[in-house]
Amino acid sequence: MLKLRGQKLTLEQIAAVANSREQVALADDARSRMEQSRRVVEKIVSENRTVYGVNTGFGKLSDVRIEVGELRALQLNLVRSHSCGLGNPLSLAEARAMLLLRANVLACGLSGARPVAAETLVAMLERGVTPVIPEKGSVGASGDLAPLAHLALCAIGEGEAFYQGARLPSADALKQAGIKPLQLEVKEGLALLNGTQAMGAVGGLALQRADQLARLADVAGAMSLEALKGTPVAFDERIHAARPHPGQREVANHLRQLLEGSEIRASHLQNDPRVQDAYSLRCMPQVHGAVRDTLQYARAVVETETGSATDNPLVFAETEEVLSGGNFHGAPLGLAFDYAAIALTDLISITERRIDRLVNPDANEDLPPFLTKHAGIASGFMMLQVTAVALLSEAKILAHPASADNVPTDGGKEDHVSMGMTAATKLRSIVDLAEQVIAIELITAAEGLEHRRPLAPGRGVKRAYEIVRALVEPLNDDRSMSADIQKVIEKIRSDEFDALL
Repeated sequence: MLKLRGQKLTLEQIAAVANSREQVALADDARSRMEQSRRVVEKIVSENRTVYGVNTGFGKLSDVRIEVGELRALQLNLVRSHSCGLGNPLSLAEARAMLLLRANVLACGLSGARPVAAETLVAMLERGVTPVIPEKGSVGASGDLAPLAHLALCAIGEGEAFYQGARLPSADALKQAGIKPLQLEVKEGLALLNGTQAMGAVGGLALQRADQLARLADVAGAMSLEALKGTPVAFDERIHAARPHPGQREVANHLRQLLEGSEIRASHLQNDPRVQDAYSLRCMPQVHGAVRDTLQYARAVVETETGSATDNPLVFAETEEVLSGGNFHGAPLGLAFDYAAIALTDLISITERRIDRLVNPDANEDLPPFLTKHAGIASGFMMLQVTAVALLSEAKILAHPASADNVPTDGGKEDHVSMGMTAATKLRSIVDLAEQVIAIELITAAEGLEHRRPLAPGRGVKRAYEIVRALVEPLNDDRSMSADIQKVIEKIRSDEFDALL
């Protein structure tokens, strides 16, 4: 049971809740903090003081004072008016991650919302009521307003939800699940809308997948090295101690482990005329390692954000002050996701180069053209490399940073926005592409290893080969390989390769 108290959450914790493997509850100390900050808000209302978000309009309309009798309508109108997202709904996992992250922000006790606001979101997680949240419409400042508005809309019994495999009106889903719709009080609509939880959910889950992929790229690369009769000399520990980037050293160590006990290497150790391998083989520690370091930076940013109060204004119960700021701005996440997207695109790039070396007769002299014994009448693996190039080209286009863009919104009041949600959805797409290209390398390298039999590769490579071969037969004759690639992609998304990572 994960007790929410506004603490930092790991990507693994987010994924566990998002994928329904972990239950959640609001911690008692979080409930106490929320009650304290709520009393400050109620005192402001009773004293008829003017405070942004409590009794004023929003954004450009912040100078408009709202009368006491209209304060509940103000919050309800905020949620309804901001629920204007478009496009495909977020996946169930992404929407559940949003519920988790938003509940945890409220648990910080700086939003001025009642505990019931967080408890409603927790109940939705527990009972499987998942908001329908369109993925488009956020500029990432003032936070993810449109996506979070759809989350709040579901919590109050409006909009739509997914429940027990069906898409239905939220009021019906809540009723069937035994959850009372949240009745918004003063400031609570704003407390649910301001923040970076949509980009954090989408980008955080994408990063968690990317982390696994970066390690799997080592496995695929080691398979290609063996199939190409490359040398592991470039992975010598002394080389990487001389340039001690953490990721580089981790990858070199990983490759040494995967290649340990290789009969293929032993067979050409003494009489190999080659002095050095191509960069796509020799520089795996440097490139894969830099990708790991980049993803580690992005992970740290997201995990810091999970334990941060990202709405506005913030209520500080100790001094009874309500302070307006800009913690909702998605720049930290948007920049981190763009950086991760660039790194993953480079990982796809080096992977495609290894695929080319496996199939291209001009790039290697020791394997049959396009890995087919019937070159000419058969095309073999020719088109797998072509497909990898197409996927790489798409990733290159998506790698253009969303955070480099800015269009002022809200009548110029919000004159600099982050585009962090766009960065997150682009990163998710690049992760999908990376899965596909690495699957192609795994299949292609496995085919290359067929031509090294009866010599066995390193123990880690051999295990990876066996996993691939349980899904994809050797290519004795040309066939459509789309289904084969999809099988390996699905296996990548499971835990089959985890022991090798």
